Amino acid sequence: MKSKIVISACLSLLVTASTSFAVPVQKNSLAERLKKAADSSGFKAGEVGLWVGSTGPQGLETYFEQNANQKMLPASLSKLVTLGAALHTLKPGYKFKTELVSDAKMKEGVLQGPLYLKGGGDPSFVSENMWVLVNELTRTGVTEVAGDIVVDDTKFDDVRFGQDRQDERVDRAYDAPVGAMSMNWNSVNVYARPGDSAGEPLKVYVDVDSPYLKVINKSRTTAAGKGKSVAVERRSEKEFAGDVITVTGGLALDQPEAVIYKSISKPDLWAGSNLVEFLKQRGISVKGKVRTGAAPSSAKVLAFTEAHTLTSVVADMSKWSNNYVAEMLVKNIAAETGEKPATMQTGMDIVRKYLESSGVKKGDYEFINAAGFTRKNRLTPMQLGNYLEFVRADFTLFPEYLTSLPIAGVDGTLRKRMVGTSGERWVRAKTGLLNGAVGLAGFAGRPNGQIASFVFIYNGGGREDKARAFFDRMAALIVQE
Repeated sequence: MKSKIVISACLSLLVTASTSFAVPVQKNSLAERLKKAADSSGFKAGEVGLWVGSTGPQGLETYFEQNANQKMLPASLSKLVTLGAALHTLKPGYKFKTELVSDAKMKEGVLQGPLYLKGGGDPSFVSENMWVLVNELTRTGVTEVAGDIVVDDTKFDDVRFGQDRQDERVDRAYDAPVGAMSMNWNSVNVYARPGDSAGEPLKVYVDVDSPYLKVINKSRTTAAGKGKSVAVERRSEKEFAGDVITVTGGLALDQPEAVIYKSISKPDLWAGSNLVEFLKQRGISVKGKVRTGAAPSSAKVLAFTEAHTLTSVVADMSKWSNNYVAEMLVKNIAAETGEKPATMQTGMDIVRKYLESSGVKKGDYEFINAAGFTRKNRLTPMQLGNYLEFVRADFTLFPEYLTSLPIAGVDGTLRKRMVGTSGERWVRAKTGLLNGAVGLAGFAGRPNGQIASFVFIYNGGGREDKARAFFDRMAALIVQE
């Protein structure tokens, strides 16, 4: 008899752990307020998927849901999955390392052979890191590199754009390529200022200004009051190893500086050419050219720089919805298995397994792009909500996970949203946006000290702004008494 009671108790616990309990709709309750807001939203049936819940004493409690089991296009909410997988696999304290190595001898300040720039897959490697790296090198006493600058990009494979991205390539910064040796998010900043008088070309600056870039300035300064029409195009030419930046249109004399962000096409050569410029600024000349290749195993480390911890890197991805960082993290996840060169496919397999460990069943979802930069990802609001609760239960990574998310009314993609509402500072969530798709998902603090998870997804057409405003209202309602 005693054994039957034990078995019955165990079965009861299993049922509790795997069941989502719906909270009854009571007058003036959170569920009633959410339902009232959803019913009056004006969206068509099936356009909006909503789920709000939290894990309580009885297990996962659903406060409110609408179309919660409908597969939907999550857009950049996909990064919520990648974020957890990266923190779980690489660990919050993980640091990326970039090195300058060589097997050449040095004589009287001259490095008599090639200098290798060895990429460690750092998504956060920017101009400041390159400056630190070169400063480290100066302490070796080198004043000249007699050989080439060789960029070792071999930690990752040479596939710059995963087949899981949208098919059409654009020259915008959000569609930047990936590579083990990358710099400045593989994007270039183009600054344009009015000339000194009408009719003159605009004053154009690029950062980083290196031989990798060829700038063609076809722009003109116009009279005050004529407005802004400046445009920038990035393209490749067969006879030129780098990228060509063409500036057209104009700025009026009374217009402020304009900045346009463009992706580059060859991360390895981009980083190598920029290294040459930074070396030059510190008085170190390079006699050879910039090329790619693997550093010999006998090469010694002359200088290195480490990035901030993974916690800071994932915040770059989440707070600003950076597609480039998301895909760089996936290849680093693959590299952690020992795969060399690391591939997107292996990394995505690991990300999907992590998602499935939260209870999402294989075959019940589609997740092919870590950044959500595709129309083929498909998740239900309930699946993503369960995943958020799964992450929240893991104390080894949840503090860093939560910290990386945009804060309503404070920073990231939520810095201008929910300002002056009950949601300001009380909602931390990831945003999502593609044509016809809007998302908001994350966590909201409750007055009783609870934390509620929520997932809001809109898949429709032409009403993205309305969906965004509706989701902000819904998130703010969760916070209220």
